[in-house]
Amino acid sequence: MRLDRRLILAIAVIGLATVVWLLLTIGLIGSTLEPEQRALVMEQLAPRFVLIAMTWVFGLFSIAATLRWLFRRYASAPARLVEQTQVLLAAPRAAPMNHEGTKETKALAEVIFQLASQRDSLREDVATQIAQASAGVQQEKNRLAALMSELTQSVVVCNLDGRIILYNNRARLQFKTLSVAPTLAGGAELVGIGRSIYAVFDRQLVAHALESIQQRVSRGAGSPSAQFVTTTQAGQLLKVQMAPVRNDDAAGGTAEISGFVLMLDNVTRAFEAEHTRDQLLHGLTEGSRSSLANIQAAVDMLAYPDLDADMRERFLTVVREEVSNQSERISAMTQKASEGLKARWPLEEMLGADVLLASQRRIEARNKRTVTLENLDASVWLKVDSFSLTQALDYLAMRLVDEFDVKFFRLRLQPSGNRAQLDLIWTGQAMSTETVMSWEMDSMRFGAESTPLTVRDVVERHGGEMWFERERTRHEAFFRFLLPLASVQEQLEATQILHNDSRPEYYDFDLFAATDESHALEDRLLSELSFTVFDTETTGLNPSEGDEIIQIGAARIVNSKLLRQESFEQLVNPGRLIPAATIPIHGITQDMVKGKPPITEVLPAFYTFAQDTVLVAHNAAFDMKFLQLQERHTGLVFNHPVLDTLLLSAVVHPNQESHRLEAIAERFNITVLGRHTALGDAFVTAEVWLRLLPLLQAMGITTLRQAREAAQKTYYARLKY
Repeated sequence: MRLDRRLILAIAVIGLATVVWLLLTIGLIGSTLEPEQRALVMEQLAPRFVLIAMTWVFGLFSIAATLRWLFRRYASAPARLVEQTQVLLAAPRAAPMNHEGTKETKALAEVIFQLASQRDSLREDVATQIAQASAGVQQEKNRLAALMSELTQSVVVCNLDGRIILYNNRARLQFKTLSVAPTLAGGAELVGIGRSIYAVFDRQLVAHALESIQQRVSRGAGSPSAQFVTTTQAGQLLKVQMAPVRNDDAAGGTAEISGFVLMLDNVTRAFEAEHTRDQLLHGLTEGSRSSLANIQAAVDMLAYPDLDADMRERFLTVVREEVSNQSERISAMTQKASEGLKARWPLEEMLGADVLLASQRRIEARNKRTVTLENLDASVWLKVDSFSLTQALDYLAMRLVDEFDVKFFRLRLQPSGNRAQLDLIWTGQAMSTETVMSWEMDSMRFGAESTPLTVRDVVERHGGEMWFERERTRHEAFFRFLLPLASVQEQLEATQILHNDSRPEYYDFDLFAATDESHALEDRLLSELSFTVFDTETTGLNPSEGDEIIQIGAARIVNSKLLRQESFEQLVNPGRLIPAATIPIHGITQDMVKGKPPITEVLPAFYTFAQDTVLVAHNAAFDMKFLQLQERHTGLVFNHPVLDTLLLSAVVHPNQESHRLEAIAERFNITVLGRHTALGDAFVTAEVWLRLLPLLQAMGITTLRQAREAAQKTYYARLKY
């Protein structure tokens, strides 16, 4: 622990006072002696001046040690008690203070803790009453969250500044596909609470659509909306429908627009299909025009009665060739149109059990036959076009009923390697291979309804296989479909769409009141800013001597809320060996970073993730040095404002002996999970920052400028790397 300036000043004053006292004493005694006596005394004392000085120094050290003990016990202890009390005031729940001081200050600390515990009890009572009073509002809020989560369309809600205040799961997954680095940031650099929608859409385009809506509102339109189509940086084509968010003024009868809703639809594939159809139609039209002209000319010539046999045969050949060419063009167009029809419905991730249930309902409804299900395994996820697949199963069942009068069916599903086997089983008469092939290649017809798709088309659409088998011992036969299984990531994303327990983190309606047109960033209130709290794990502690980043983790804080699901975590290949001595600290081995992207690929994604925010880190000088050393390799300059929780802890708790992250977390009663992992430390640092924020505000430090200036005045701001 560094010495307090007050203690050093007190020791200096006492040392000076003892010297003055000693000199005065010698002077007074000398004034009472005769000259001969003074000379005799000086003669006796002169050889012993060193001993006198050593005695003075020893006495001064004794006094200093006593003062230091008294200072820690009677001066620092109350100051530490004040800081611990401030922590209790800011903490959501009181933790034991573990105060070290006099008997009286310990007793006072215990009383303060009891008062804080009573406060917590009162808070709980008030919170219970508030929860009961707002149960209805919360229910409506949860209904909205559930509705947004279950929607299959991407929905994003923004305030007038374009800041995202709400988005659903489908939007999060769609923005991942729009990202230029989907494997690194996972789209988190594009969508997130408090992020700007202008990272995806052109500001002028959105402003024009919003202006159009405002004009319609002013004309009294009941449901004003606007649409536009735009391209993204990743080359995707988006169709966007915009609707306003209005605050109705019951008194004035007017409605003020406070934000807008965007409903997004990726129409890239549909646009490509439409373009292909246009090309097919144009090709058929141009080719047909030429063929018809040639046929018409040949027919006109054939009408002459005196035409000789050779010329007649030549013109008949022209007619035959043009008719053949026209037939080929139509066949080719029909085939391509069928391929386009096969791609009309995209493959989606579905539970195999849901596919069986849908097929069971369709077959029973159309064919009036009983269908039983086998192997309803809830863990089997398929990647299928459920409509065309159930249509194919229904068609085969219909043919079996019509031609062989099959009475019962069974549907069975089981995994087989990286695919799944779906069987349509029946008991009764078998059929020939020729019959199976004809059913497979015929266009599917259901009474008056028909489709150019065949069962073979459906199988090819899934990249699968289909065949007919007999089980002679059981007198059964079945059609077997080999279908693709959904990947692990697709299963996870589909599960997140169906079941998400973290909906509240996806919206923050307080941002309706935010604006980018207030003050400059330095003079903005800390409570108004968005923060990216990050941490790095490295090969060592010397960035200037070749150590490299091996992991980056970050989380976002918006409106004083930690958004845990909007996080960034990425292992980095350092391009060098990881020292064995550091592995027990961070737990990252050479095998774990093998094949991972280098820092030159990771930093651009992290830079975008942290865009338009204030960076927060613990001992930020260390992490920022690593980022700055990569500027010449990546061309990225991290000129974001930076706050350091180590320095700010020293600002609010100058009398605490330690400002390590673990010590601060213990003071704030924060549970530390995943220590020495980049994302784990980032989460802990974020919790610490949220605890420091009200303590800084209580000290009058409310803006970013004030926080940075206060941090630079601390003792620890001298640390350099």
